[in-house]
Amino acid sequence: YILLVNIFIGGCQIDSITTGASVLVEGVIASSQGGKQKVELKVSKISVIGESDPTSFPIQKKRASREFLRTVAHLRPRTNTFGAVARVRNALAYATHKFFQDNGFVWVASPIITASDCEGAGEQFYVTTLISNSAEGGSLVKDIPSTKDGRVDWSQDFFCKPAFLTVSGQLNGETYATALSDVYTFGPTFRAENSNTSRHLAEFWVSQYSFTFMFLSEF
Repeated sequence: YILLVNIFIGGCQIDSITTGASVLVEGVIASSQGGKQKVELKVSKISVIGESDPTSFPIQKKRASREFLRTVAHLRPRTNTFGAVARVRNALAYATHKFFQDNGFVWVASPIITASDCEGAGEQFYVTTLISNSAEGGSLVKDIPSTKDGRVDWSQDFFCKPAFLTVSGQLNGETYATALSDVYTFGPTFRAENSNTSRHLAEFWVSQYSFTFMFLSEF
């Protein structure tokens, strides 16, 4: 909570500070006289580092829909919602690593690009350089290399064979478990399921762990 002592502070008019501006605030943190917070900042100086034009800055103090925020993805971390989500995700990631590290597990960084279909679902995103990134909208179908029987010629691709975004780090974790004993993976996975429900995500983070020489009673 910030307590503004005067409308003019350090040569800066408070009313001139608009949403999106960058400011440097100096003051003293003291016990709050109000009941909604424990401390407050008694400001003695405010300096405007970067101004924001209220006529063009897309995020204002009114509530913005998530659909609108997708159009200004570079600014949405400044909103309360996305700021809270980022802090929650940070806390969850920290707690995940701390739990496994405190219990003697080794974190394994599983690859994001892989030639394996870990779970055999067949719903993977392809990674390819056969489609051009030109401004015209990509390569024409006839320009994509193909074999004599009409199939995509993956030998002409970057990895010389089909490559995908990983659907799971489990298989990689299991291979490391045979060498490092108890391990866990924690990172992004991708699913190309054709679903727009709230229960299906194209990208999400997941933690998977592998034990070695473990009795059922210990599970």
